[in-house]
Amino acid sequence: MDIDAWVWWLIGAVGLGIPLVVTAMPELGMLSAGAVAGALTASLGGGIVAQVLVFAAVSVALIAVVRPIAARHRSERPQHRTGIDALKGRQAVVLERVDGSGGRIKLAGEVWSARSLDAEQSFEPGRQVDVVEIDGATAVVM
Repeated sequence: MDIDAWVWWLIGAVGLGIPLVVTAMPELGMLSAGAVAGALTASLGGGIVAQVLVFAAVSVALIAVVRPIAARHRSERPQHRTGIDALKGRQAVVLERVDGSGGRIKLAGEVWSARSLDAEQSFEPGRQVDVVEIDGATAVVM
């Protein structure tokens, strides 16, 4: 039984795709795409040299182009802060006197327990304060 070259390329693509799923290494997916390109070349009648060259060119091109883009996206921090990070640096209004031992503020439309960053400093109701950090369920203000 004689199997066409394009079938071998597809078997190779699947053979590279299985470890891609198991190991989550995107490079294997790029090599698998190169094998599919080799299969396409074989199905169009290209010789073995053309098939290998197309496989190598597509694989290297994908690795050279896609990896740096993926690395850049992986290393970028999200542009929109969410959760506790979104509250740091915001202004709040003092509802009940805030000092080193506690108090209440209105922050982002919600009532929060708060304490001052400097234990000696206190803030009276109605005053605007800046949120320095969130410590559990308590906003630390100054």
